[in-house]
Amino acid sequence: MDISIIYRIAAVGILVTVLVQVLKHSGREEQAFLITLAGLILVLTWVIPYIYGLFESVQTLFTIT
Repeated sequence: MDISIIYRIAAVGILVTVLVQVLKHSGREEQAFLITLAGLILVLTWVIPYIYGLFESVQTLFTIT
């Protein structure tokens, strides 16, 4: 696992937090929710391959078929 993925996730988290706060203070709750959802989906697309690799490693470790 590369350390750059952690930096990217942190950057997305900070950006989403700032955008959500600005949108909530301007009264745009729906757009703030959509920004949060988009950030979550983006981070999940980055993390899912690592989770898949983890499950494959556990499967080969215990030789589950």
